Amino acid sequence: MTFFSHNFAVMLKLNIMKKLLMIMFGAFLLSTSVPAQELIPFTVNVIGNNDYEPIGNGFPKTPIEVPKVYIDDYTLLFETNHPEYILNIKDENNSVVYSTVVPSTQTQVTLPSTLSGNYEIHLVMGNWLFSGWISL
Repeated sequence: MTFFSHNFAVMLKLNIMKKLLMIMFGAFLLSTSVPAQELIPFTVNVIGNNDYEPIGNGFPKTPIEVPKVYIDDYTLLFETNHPEYILNIKDENNSVVYSTVVPSTQTQVTLPSTLSGNYEIHLVMGNWLFSGWISL
């Protein structure tokens, strides 16, 4: 076997091994289950002296970071190192059906399984109101 054919055989084996590794890695990725987490889109408002009325022009001097909260069935998943929030869940009559304080150290809130339907979700942080919709 010449030097050239030996190098060719080694390169061919390496290419085959790379392809096999890529196939195995792809199969691993497909075999892992993907959670059904869904990001809740929030709008931002400034709370005034009257409940949820904007103050000023409603535009902050610096952009406010919208919280990233995911919902998975009846569980709300918060990012780590988030600020403390007051969580309110409101029904179609604008009545609060669930309320709790979410401390900055808590990353999950499990909502009551008795809730069913579409709800407005409010996260209050100081003078900021983040509102969105969830379906349970």
